[in-house]
Amino acid sequence: MTIQLWLMYLTLVIVATSTPGPAVLFIMTNSTLHGRRKAIFAAAGNIAGLLFLGIIAVTGVGTILKTSEIIFNIIKFAGAAYLIYLGLKMLSQKNHDFITMKNQLISTNVSSQKIFFQALGVALSNPKAIIFLTALFPQFVNINKALIPQFTILISTLMFFSFFFLMSYALLAHRIKAWLTKPKRIKVFNQTSGSIFIGFGVLLAISSNK
Repeated sequence: MTIQLWLMYLTLVIVATSTPGPAVLFIMTNSTLHGRRKAIFAAAGNIAGLLFLGIIAVTGVGTILKTSEIIFNIIKFAGAAYLIYLGLKMLSQKNHDFITMKNQLISTNVSSQKIFFQALGVALSNPKAIIFLTALFPQFVNINKALIPQFTILISTLMFFSFFFLMSYALLAHRIKAWLTKPKRIKVFNQTSGSIFIGFGVLLAISSNK
C-alpha cells in the first residue's frame, strides 16, 4: 500500500469515526453516568466490534450479506431491535431525587464487562457497517501482495481513530457531568438519548442494502 493510498483511506476513516452515531451516544451516556474509566471499556467494546466486522468482511461473509436479502434482513432487524431496546431502557428510567441522581453520576457499581459487551452489541447491531467495510477494503488492497499485512494496516487505522474520537467524546461528556446533577436535566438527558437510540433503530429497520 502506497502512502498516498493510505492517506486517502485515512481521510475516509477520520470522517467516518468523528461523525456522531450510536457508538458515540453510548459512550457519552456511560461516561456521564459511570465515569471516564468505565468509558474506556465502551470504546474497547466498539473497536472489538470493528475488528470482528473487518474479519467478516475480508473472509467473504460480507459479500454474502450484500447479496442475500434474507440474511441481511435478519441481521438488520436484530440490530434494530437491540438499539430500540436500549432506547426504551433509557426512557423507562425513573426520575430520582437529587442525592440519588448525584450518586448515580459518580457510580462505579456497573460492571465493566457489561459495558464492554453492550458496546460490542452496539457496534455489531448495524449490518451497514459490514457492507461499508466490504465495499471499502477492496479499494485499498493490492491483491498481488500479502493480504494480512494490508488488512492489519487498514483495520488498525480504523480501530485507532475510532478509539481516539470515542474517548474524546467521552471526555467531553464527563466535563458536563456536573451540569447534569439536577434531576430534571438527567430526565431530559435520558429521554433524549433514549429517543435517539430508538430513532437509530427505526432508521436501521427501514433501511435497504441496495
